[in-house]
Amino acid sequence: MITTGKSMRALAKTAARTGAELIQAPVPVPGPRDALVKVQAASICGTDLHIYEWNEWAQGRIKPPMIFGHEMAGAVVEVGAGVTQVKVGDFVSAETHVVCDKCYLCRTGNAHICQNLAILGVDIDGVFAEYVSVPAANLWPTDTSIPADWASLQEPMGNAVHTTLAGDIVGKTVALFGCGPIGVIAVAVALSCGAERVLAVDINPYRLDLARKMGATMTINAMEQDPVAALRDATGGDGVDVFLEFSGAPSALRQGFAALRFGGWAGLLGLPAKPVELDVTNGIVFKGATVYGIAGRRMYDTWYKATALLRGGRVDLAPVITHRFPLEEFAKGFELMHSGQCGKVILVP
Repeated sequence: MITTGKSMRALAKTAARTGAELIQAPVPVPGPRDALVKVQAASICGTDLHIYEWNEWAQGRIKPPMIFGHEMAGAVVEVGAGVTQVKVGDFVSAETHVVCDKCYLCRTGNAHICQNLAILGVDIDGVFAEYVSVPAANLWPTDTSIPADWASLQEPMGNAVHTTLAGDIVGKTVALFGCGPIGVIAVAVALSCGAERVLAVDINPYRLDLARKMGATMTINAMEQDPVAALRDATGGDGVDVFLEFSGAPSALRQGFAALRFGGWAGLLGLPAKPVELDVTNGIVFKGATVYGIAGRRMYDTWYKATALLRGGRVDLAPVITHRFPLEEFAKGFELMHSGQCGKVILVP
C-alpha cells in the first residue's frame, strides 16, 4: 500500500494569515470510492491566490490547516475497494466540484451547482502535494498524448468552454473582457468553435499580448481607449453579438452590456467582490439580451468538449503556460500571479 506509514511534501494554509507553508503530511488514505493520485503537475488558480493572500473571501471560507490547490494531472497509484471508474496506472485530471448526487439539482442534470457542493482544495484537502485522494467519480481519464502541464489546465479550460459555448457562437462577433488564463483560453475556444472575430479587452498589456498569441482578432486596452466606443466602431455601430466576462470588474460588466447589440447574449464567469450597479433597463431588458451565469463546468458535458478540442489540436495551450516551478519554489509562482505578469503557473511536486 502506498499509504502505509508514508509522508509527503504538501503546500498548506497552516494558519489564518497571508502566505502558505511547505509541510510534511501523511500520504492520504483513499476511501472505498476514492483513488490516490500521484500529482505530476498542479496549476495555480486565482482562487489559490485568494487563499494565499488571505482575502476577505478566503477568511470566510477556508478553515486552516488544509492543503490547497485544485487544478492537477497525475497517475492513479491506488484505488478503493469499490472503485470501477479508474484503475492503477491511468493518467487523469480532476473535476473539482464534489457533489452529493442526491439533491434536486444533481438529479435534474445540474450537478455543477449542487446544493451540497464541496470543492477540492477549498473545502477538502487539495492537490498542491505529492499525492491527493479524490473521489474516483471526479477523475477524468486523459489521453497520454496530452502533456501533464496541459492536462492540469483541463479544469480551468472547462470554465472557458462552458462560458463560451453557453449560447450560439458560430459566425458571431465576440467581445471578451478579462484576459487572464481562462479568458485567453476562451479566445481560442471561441475561434475554434466558429466565432467570426474575438475582440479582447483588458488593462494589462502582458495579458493583452497573451490574447493576441491565442488568436484575438483585436485587443483593446481599457486604460488607453473607451472599450464601448472601440467595440461599436469595430461593428459598424451595431455592437457585438456576444459579451463574455471573465474579470469580475464592475466597469467591465457595465461596458460589456453597453457594447452588446440588441438581441445579443452574455456569459458571465467573473466574480465581482461586491454588488455591482448595472443599467439593466437599457443594457439588458430593452435589448432583449440573454444572460447566462456560469458556475464551473457542466458535469460532464463540458469535459467531453474540452478534451475533444485538445485531442483534435484545435486549441493550443502552450502560450498560456508561461512559468513552471518545483513545489518548494511556490512563493515565486504566487508573486507572479499577484503581479499579473504571467499566464498559467505550474507547480511540480
